[in-house]
Amino acid sequence: MGKFNLKVLLLLSMGHLTVDIYQGALPAVLPFLRQRLGIDYTTAGYILVMSNMASSILQPIFGFYSDRKEKAILLPIGLLCAGCGFALLTIPDMFYPVLLLTAVSGLGIAAYHPEGYKTAHFFTGERTATGMSIFSVGGNIGFSLGAIVVMYIIQYLGVNYLPVIVLPALVMTLIILINKRTIAVPATDHATKLLDTPLVPKGAYFSLCTLISVVVMRTWTQIGLVTYIPFYYIDYLKGEPLYAGKLVFTFLFCGALGTLMGAPVADRIGHRVFLRSAMLLSTLFLPLMFFVKGYLLFVVLGLQGMVLISTFSVTIAMAQKLLPHRLGVASGLMVGFAIGTGGIGVTLLGVIADHFGVPIALESIMVLPLTGFILSLILRYKG
Repeated sequence: MGKFNLKVLLLLSMGHLTVDIYQGALPAVLPFLRQRLGIDYTTAGYILVMSNMASSILQPIFGFYSDRKEKAILLPIGLLCAGCGFALLTIPDMFYPVLLLTAVSGLGIAAYHPEGYKTAHFFTGERTATGMSIFSVGGNIGFSLGAIVVMYIIQYLGVNYLPVIVLPALVMTLIILINKRTIAVPATDHATKLLDTPLVPKGAYFSLCTLISVVVMRTWTQIGLVTYIPFYYIDYLKGEPLYAGKLVFTFLFCGALGTLMGAPVADRIGHRVFLRSAMLLSTLFLPLMFFVKGYLLFVVLGLQGMVLISTFSVTIAMAQKLLPHRLGVASGLMVGFAIGTGGIGVTLLGVIADHFGVPIALESIMVLPLTGFILSLILRYKG
């Protein structure tokens, strides 16, 4: 295994931050797209479904393509597609062109992640969860910045100025291209790595399916909160969009901190123990958000984000240990398929919101981390 290389991990992490700005910004801009297009909550949920289908569920395909041979070109292409597709979302006034642009942005996100995670794995050394956390925290920060950046653009410039959000993608694409030789994994190192890795552990596929199920519950919780906090405070309470954006930012930014701080703890106490503990604490913290107001709401959402999302890089390291010969596929399954499937479940929250109201949809999320905790108890994994 190669040595821990902080420079490469930080470069990849910055690209990860940039590409996930556009993924995190979509739920925040959804209320404005819903108003502009004149659609209901369920139809608005289809935009999220398209985003998740393109950006997440298709990731294992890009991972399979990446595993066959190093495809570093996927990194800059992914950045460009993610930024350009999202930046143009508010230009069409019809539903299907918006859906197409969502798909373009999503495919860019899908292209970047498996190649990024696979490349990062070669530079983590023995500290897999810690190294993955450095790469992952970029995405977590980007996801959290997406909501607040969109809200500031809309608040101070207007929704028609959303295309300026393409600038980070253009800048980061240039940086990746300039440093392409530093980031690239030599073909000989790639081959040696595959030869040195052990065979797939016994029962790995059952464990992987269980792990994916836990991640689906975690992601459904995360995306459900990120999506329905803006709907609740903007559409239901008629509050300021910027306030809703700050709540989402607090939740996701603290999640990024949790990712960075939790990984060394997981490497020390064991990945499975850490996953179970985090899901249990998430189950206990989530109901508190319905009983507090003001600054305490920010505190509760911050704690919830920190605990829930702290398992992000840990679950990826676990999947890569279960499938050591298919690093791209393992990353694509965890970051893509598992997260995308969890995101699709948010569409059901749209049906609940249309029939029973936004508050009931938000409250129904509470059962999800509990389900994830129960699933984690039957997870078979050494380490």
